[in-house]
Amino acid sequence: MPQDAPASPEDAATSPQSGLSQYPTEPREKAKQLPDAPGVYLMKDAAGVVIYIGKAVNLKNRVGSYFSKQALEDRRTADLVPQIADIDFIQTESEVDAILMEARLIKDIQPRFNSDLKDDKTFPYLQITTNEDFPRIEFTREPKAKGVKLYGPFTSAGKLRGVINVLQKVFKFRTCSLDIDEDDARWRWFRPCLLASINQCTAPCNLRITKEEYRNDIKRLRMVLDGKKDRLLKEMTKEMEEASKELRFEKAARLRDQVAALAALDLRGDLDENAQPEVFYQDPKKGLAGLKQVFKLDETPRIIEGVDIAHLQGGETVASLVQFIDGLPFKPGYKRYRIKGVDGVDDFASMREVVSRRLRRLQNEDGQFPDILLIDGGKGQLSSVIAAMEAIGLDETNRPFTISLAKREEEVFLPGESEPKRLSRHSYGLRLLQYVRDESHRFAQHYHHLLRRKSTFGE
Repeated sequence: MPQDAPASPEDAATSPQSGLSQYPTEPREKAKQLPDAPGVYLMKDAAGVVIYIGKAVNLKNRVGSYFSKQALEDRRTADLVPQIADIDFIQTESEVDAILMEARLIKDIQPRFNSDLKDDKTFPYLQITTNEDFPRIEFTREPKAKGVKLYGPFTSAGKLRGVINVLQKVFKFRTCSLDIDEDDARWRWFRPCLLASINQCTAPCNLRITKEEYRNDIKRLRMVLDGKKDRLLKEMTKEMEEASKELRFEKAARLRDQVAALAALDLRGDLDENAQPEVFYQDPKKGLAGLKQVFKLDETPRIIEGVDIAHLQGGETVASLVQFIDGLPFKPGYKRYRIKGVDGVDDFASMREVVSRRLRRLQNEDGQFPDILLIDGGKGQLSSVIAAMEAIGLDETNRPFTISLAKREEEVFLPGESEPKRLSRHSYGLRLLQYVRDESHRFAQHYHHLLRRKSTFGE
């Protein structure tokens, strides 16, 4: 064999040399020519048979990573890589498109090295009910045999949850478990969940949308899931123009917003940031009921926000705000802050700034205050936050119910009370507060690490 001829998969697998020399030259060079864009890649053997399908946010970086010494030694890729003789790819507009295409191709082609995904029933699916007036979209690991349309399996639970959340912003479908009957007028008096308030659900539970309109939205969603987004955009644009000509401006505006949101799928950021958590350690309803009881609240709280502070190498200070709705994390409500008006390390002043900025914005935008604002810290942090609220005109009559949770003894501090309240270590309410506190800490640290990496590597 000439010195510069590409090695066959068999030669690569049996070569006594180690490292990069064991890889076929041609696919390694081809990987370098792939675009810096999202898409799906197909690994082929010497016979041209697809042996593995994967997705990537950046095709060049992801596929190139297979041709490294680490990939050859990694048990997950060691058997696959020596058999790669060729690479094909399909570039997509967004990570969402790549994830959906990957699932479709794996289901159709069933490559050998994707066999675990194909056979293992514990992988996640996107499930759409088909026997209801208002079909719902569900994440499931136990798909039903009848009455549903399934998409998947998907390779990542977190990515699938991110996809569902992103697509819900476009098509505003429901993800609840309510059995809604269009002919039952009592639904007109039902109180929709907060997803309707933030314009992420059309609230069929309150009959704010007809069955026909809602099913049209589900039909459009399925076209995206089936890889027909371009055709859908053309159809929706034409329908929007016709509605405008017929002076049906409300329908035209709704279609306009959907077209814009659908066209901008690739601008929605990292899906991991949109992913909703897969499990919850307890029944969130019990946690909320427990908080109502222990704090003697008039109503069961629905929105809880938690705030935490983190420091960048002892200098720059950042903060996080996480939002829980009905006892579960709501990732679109998460926010990050860079502290601007505080010199050095001063957690009290940093807390004052974050809370002031958050509540002032809600005031200016006529937004909804959280039912509970949870501060990570003790009595001093809580006092600083209350002072910040008073400075912007909020007192005990119009501010959110605000408490702090100290880590060491898990004590809860309330405004105006000198002694902390100690909840039972096993209480559902304390567990929920700990969950919010820990999530705000995790999110603050994640932001801290991002900034530190940018500072270190100049990204």
